[in-house]
Amino acid sequence: MKRVVEHRKLLGVDKTATLKELKTIYRNTMKDAHPDKFINDEAGKLEAEEKSKTVIEAYHFLVSINPETHEKYKEEYTETTTKSNIHDFYMDKQILKVEHLDGNIYEYLGVPKNTYVKMVNADSPSRFARRHIYGKFVYRKSGEAMQA
Repeated sequence: MKRVVEHRKLLGVDKTATLKELKTIYRNTMKDAHPDKFINDEAGKLEAEEKSKTVIEAYHFLVSINPETHEKYKEEYTETTTKSNIHDFYMDKQILKVEHLDGNIYEYLGVPKNTYVKMVNADSPSRFARRHIYGKFVYRKSGEAMQA
């Protein structure tokens, strides 16, 4: 959750920001921090490149957890979490990454370590996730697994 707070602070938005507001703020911020504005200032250009990378990352992250994005992909998410069992899962710094058999990968933010341990020890991680993970934590789609 710390990451969410940092990204919101960087862009100067709160959790009620719409996708349209995020896009406007992102564009305005990028205008100010774009490396092309620093043609004869190498140090300024390098600083602008770093800032623009963090702004881009923050924007994409906030868009991925925005309620409008969730609503847009609700059918796919519901299909995956109700019908596709878990292929693999792991946790890194309170972010639980879950890969489903249908290839979709979701990240759940702020998952306590003890919840992860219970999931590891559960007879059925998929059933555990349906009861204790899905709908309880902020999530975002983080990709699709490569199909062989």
